[in-house]
Amino acid sequence: MTNTSSHILVIRLSAMGDVAMTVPVILAMRNQFPEAQITVVTRKAFIPIFAHLNDVSVLSVDSLGRHKGIMGLWQLSKEIHALRPSMIADLHNVLRSKMLRFFLKDYRWAIVDKGRKDKYLAVNQGKEVQLQTTHERYADVFRNLGFDLNLADFVLPRTKFNLPSGIPTKPKEKWIGFAPFAGYLGKTYPLDLSAQLIARLEKHASVVLFGGGEEETKALNDLASKFEKVTCYAGQLNLSEEIQLISNLDMMIAMDSSNGHLAAMLGVEVISIWGITHPILGFAPFGQPGCNSLVADKSKFNKIPTSVYGNKMPQGYENAIRTITPEMIDQLVHERLKHRHSPPSETHL
Repeated sequence: MTNTSSHILVIRLSAMGDVAMTVPVILAMRNQFPEAQITVVTRKAFIPIFAHLNDVSVLSVDSLGRHKGIMGLWQLSKEIHALRPSMIADLHNVLRSKMLRFFLKDYRWAIVDKGRKDKYLAVNQGKEVQLQTTHERYADVFRNLGFDLNLADFVLPRTKFNLPSGIPTKPKEKWIGFAPFAGYLGKTYPLDLSAQLIARLEKHASVVLFGGGEEETKALNDLASKFEKVTCYAGQLNLSEEIQLISNLDMMIAMDSSNGHLAAMLGVEVISIWGITHPILGFAPFGQPGCNSLVADKSKFNKIPTSVYGNKMPQGYENAIRTITPEMIDQLVHERLKHRHSPPSETHL
């Protein structure tokens, strides 16, 4: 039996979406084991992701500075050792965390099983079986440390921050976020379909566009300029401000990307759009009903998922995501907003 007053060090260095997926699991730990002390080790840039987690500490990693390379990881291991954790949860399981395990081999560790073999079979042999979710894989790490963590019955509280300065008061209509871009083309919603979707959404909601990078920002600003009830803050907000804005949305429409996970961790309802990837691999946003995941037509594109992360594009599959029409998305948005249930609790920060 694990002492519930233990100090657990949680390692999840990158990427943003994966880091955001740790939040529901840590919140469940705080809810079910409030005496456990938790410190998260992550990149400095991701600290805002944990801003609303009460009593959770963060040790920031400067991967481009003092924690760069082997000597930098040695320095990080000394900083971890100084915290004297009771046990360490490795939710990353990559070369950097393996080096930390070597430097800190006297500690009790539990390591995430990423299910690489099962994902390989799903992608390469067409095994269409729902795999364990990433959230449950993270929860298994805490279970292996002795905490009987229950995610199945855990409902995330709705968290709302004050809006960032310079952003007008929330409109009277429903406020829907839309993030059409993703890391790869096969997961990105085409701009012509995005315009058609916005034209539909505008009839019953105001829309906020999300994205990053110079090219995305230009495309989103051009898109927003064509509509009356659409705003774009791409390139204007830092991560902390973006999270504050997302927390005030009524709904987020996102691709298989970090925006959906950032919204889900705040208790915002997420409609996720899947092109050449698929939720069977376990990356759907936390706490969302299965109907909220819209997938491409597999009768026409039977190689989906083409890869785990969407980085492999078979010839002709750039059109797979187009089988998820604006009409389909708008209809689902309308149905979900109409039948929405209030969250069990709401936190304003």
